[in-house]
Amino acid sequence: MEPPPLRSVLIGEFFGTLLLILLGNGVVASVQLLDMQGNWIVITTGWGLAVTLGVYVSGRLSGGHINPAVTLALATRGEVSWDRLLPYWSAQLAGAFCGAALVYADYFAAFAAFEHTHHIVRGTLIDGKLPAAGGAGVFATYPAFDGLAGNFFSEFLGTALLLFGVRAVTDRRNASPQMNLEPILVGAVVWAIGLSLGGLTGYAINPARDLGPRLASAVFGWGPAVFQSHNYYFWVPIVGPLAGGIVGTALYDLAIHRHLPPVDEPSPPGRLSP
Repeated sequence: MEPPPLRSVLIGEFFGTLLLILLGNGVVASVQLLDMQGNWIVITTGWGLAVTLGVYVSGRLSGGHINPAVTLALATRGEVSWDRLLPYWSAQLAGAFCGAALVYADYFAAFAAFEHTHHIVRGTLIDGKLPAAGGAGVFATYPAFDGLAGNFFSEFLGTALLLFGVRAVTDRRNASPQMNLEPILVGAVVWAIGLSLGGLTGYAINPARDLGPRLASAVFGWGPAVFQSHNYYFWVPIVGPLAGGIVGTALYDLAIHRHLPPVDEPSPPGRLSP
């Protein structure tokens, strides 16, 4: 199968990731800045729906990765050529940055009002940490507890589960749904991960989702503190997802995919090939 034209890849990944961040960061801003009677269920639901829309928009153009960890994992399977890895990542990061910029423009007055009400000085570290609520935490993720090893494992585990689940719902040899339903199920996987595992680190499980908005928040007044906060935590939601995605994909292929019957072999659900 011929890969999609590079122009289509860049357009799809840029706008898919932009919508992901615009809606995902947007729901966090609504909950934190405006106190819209929201909670973790509202935030995780918003992110799940954001993923669904992002994949729908970009799926036909680029494959709907909207996540560097997904692109890297598929490259290890030979589904994406290695010379396209950086173009995919660049479009994803640019889309994430622009999506965060739109959120900041839309909620500009809300940021200012929240900081004034709560006496927050933008970009100021307190005991080595940014006060995430109502500020930088709208854009990037910051952990609930200290300990880089534990937080790394949480991001690794969440992204491994993400890729394991995504492979399951998109594998043509599995009992996969129609292609027009796949984005909904991918969004449901993200929603489930957020509800179950996301509270510890904010479940970035996507390097572009975290780094793009983090760069945007640095530009919009939070400065270098977004990288220094929580003992230079910023690298965890980049490296953890990249490693976890590779492992989750490999585990699915080893444990599930290789035992499935061929695509054209009719079989009842649950039947494994010899």
